[in-house]
Amino acid sequence: MKQTIIRVMITEKGAHLGALNQYMVEVAPSATKPEIKTAVEAQFGVHVLAVRTQNYKGKPRFTRSRRLSKAPDWKRAIVTLKAGERIEAV
Repeated sequence: MKQTIIRVMITEKGAHLGALNQYMVEVAPSATKPEIKTAVEAQFGVHVLAVRTQNYKGKPRFTRSRRLSKAPDWKRAIVTLKAGERIEAV
């Protein structure tokens, strides 16, 4: 079984989304919206109303030896929960 949810993202934008009962979650790049919904409901015991996803390309980086490498691509999901429910981020 692959790991769908990597971590709950605690950022300034995420704090603003908390007022709208939405949470940002970093997910596996291959995860689909239905997979993300079931994983969040199973892991946190909440009811998910909507899932929006965003894909990010890894930025180019220079190593210590000045060689060019690339940071990994990653994916973020904004999950809307049923009114009155919360995700307790550690």
